[in-house]
Amino acid sequence: MSRPRVIQQIIEPQPVTEGAGVHLQRTFPSSALDYLDPFLLLDDFSSDNPDDYIAGFPMHPHRGIETVTYMLEGVVRHRDTLGNSGTIGAGDVQWMTAGGGIMHEEMPEQTQGRLAGFQLWVNLPARHKMMPPRYQDISATQIPETTTDSGVKIRVVTGQVGDQQGPVADIVVQPLYLDITMPPGSSFTQPIEPDHTAFAYLFEGTASFGADVQGKTHEIAASKLVIWGDGECVEVQTSTRGARFLLIAGQPLHEPIARYGPFVMNTRQEILQALEDLRNDTFVYESRSSR
Repeated sequence: MSRPRVIQQIIEPQPVTEGAGVHLQRTFPSSALDYLDPFLLLDDFSSDNPDDYIAGFPMHPHRGIETVTYMLEGVVRHRDTLGNSGTIGAGDVQWMTAGGGIMHEEMPEQTQGRLAGFQLWVNLPARHKMMPPRYQDISATQIPETTTDSGVKIRVVTGQVGDQQGPVADIVVQPLYLDITMPPGSSFTQPIEPDHTAFAYLFEGTASFGADVQGKTHEIAASKLVIWGDGECVEVQTSTRGARFLLIAGQPLHEPIARYGPFVMNTRQEILQALEDLRNDTFVYESRSSR
């Protein structure tokens, strides 16, 4: 019998402004939660108001992490210093490994309508912090979808559900990343490796995500971040309403973290080196390789 995980913490996203003036909802880092090892950040940039997103994220640096952009609606144009450029739209995923240094931008391709999606930051272990950067653009048609007997639809971005394997490959940290849509009156169970970090971001509807530490079970309404404790599986149920949420899990790195904006390293000295490289125009991996 698998041991279900219990809810350790529920967090409400907080409004923040990033990029050139993009208004979004941040689940972490915040005053309530610094990070969920190996995950460093989760933002929800969904909005019907173009004023919230039109300024976008002009060219900016990253080092020491992987950034994952998952689109629900709308179109974003991107380009980076590896020479990649293009657009990501509804259902698409952009998985970028910043490694030792990359500059990129993400700008809305639209001036009206709804833009919706998420960005997740995944930490890189110390031995991979300065690896060559790389990039994967996964179209919606490449992401497998499976439906359970109770009508639960699961899009598998990374990891495995049944015989469905997510298309994102050749990444350092091997997380589970699922987009799950549950109809009313349905249930869902997902095995999770013991000791792996696991959380859900509920962005539509209402659902029960198992018992809390007091043994009580209650429905949670969007938008909320639900963090589970240790165990072997997670159990989710809906009653009169359906729900849609991201389910994300991964093995903790258990390494020290030093961060400064878009840089996440292991020591303060490494952060200072990143800032020096940025000032000296030697930040981008290709620039350092040619020194």
